[in-house]
Amino acid sequence: MQPYEQVLAERMAEDERVVVLTAENRAALRNLPDRVGDRFIDFGIAEQTMIGAAAGMASRGRIPIVHALATFLTLRAFEFIRTDVGIPRLPVKIVGGVPGFLSDGNGPTHQAVEDIALMWGIPDMAIFCPADEEELLEGLPWVLDTGTPVYVRHIGSKGRVTHTAPFEPGVAETLVDGGADVTILTYGFCAAIAVETAERLHAAGYDVRVEHLRTIAPLDESAILRAGRESTLVVTLEDHFDFSGLGAIVAPIFLRERMAPALEVIGLPTWFRPGRLDEVLEAAGFTPEALATRITNRLKEEQ
Repeated sequence: MQPYEQVLAERMAEDERVVVLTAENRAALRNLPDRVGDRFIDFGIAEQTMIGAAAGMASRGRIPIVHALATFLTLRAFEFIRTDVGIPRLPVKIVGGVPGFLSDGNGPTHQAVEDIALMWGIPDMAIFCPADEEELLEGLPWVLDTGTPVYVRHIGSKGRVTHTAPFEPGVAETLVDGGADVTILTYGFCAAIAVETAERLHAAGYDVRVEHLRTIAPLDESAILRAGRESTLVVTLEDHFDFSGLGAIVAPIFLRERMAPALEVIGLPTWFRPGRLDEVLEAAGFTPEALATRITNRLKEEQ
């Protein structure tokens, strides 16, 4: 079994309340059905029905973990998540596969690049965006135990960053310390890209901090405010629409606190051109080299 499904299988053996649901998305769950029997349910391509069923199970004391492609969960089933799960605040765990750039070979219909905005818009919805499989597994106990609904941006890549602190919801992880010149606020897949970008900026003589906001909700506002106080430039970096994601979450915090740091919002202005992952990152300007150049140019404007 793969590590993710092994953790689920062990938890299901310990806690009979846990059930796993999928909407014909078994990539991370291929070996689980044989281990857990009828507590694994495949609904086929019926995300709305799956969410409605999960809400019913949660209302009866179960802890359902639902799986589908992130775009179909957060878009096709949004009303069901909002109404059936969000309003009654049921502990349904929503795991979105291939979010953001991880949907590299797929066109706009399969690209989840507005999912954070949608889930952020539901009160009491926790949002967990691990940088790699290690962090995903470390955060799973919290995902399962917290009494609220949780949206998880699933990632299966191993060892993408060197973690500096144990997972704690609502607490950012400082992947690179410093920050007199720039702080990069990021999450999930882009955390590793941010670290590589910081290395290039360091080589050019800039003092850089990288803060990985592992949970967007609960959000570590102290890390955001520290960036606004201490850095010449604050950068948000994410594989999400730039007009509705982390930049749109961070900016009102600065306004509320009457802070006006220079803010560079780096995301996607529209859907990305599909291709191999390296091609997608190149075309979207998300290589460390391109990002370092963009940030350097903005820093020169501010200095």
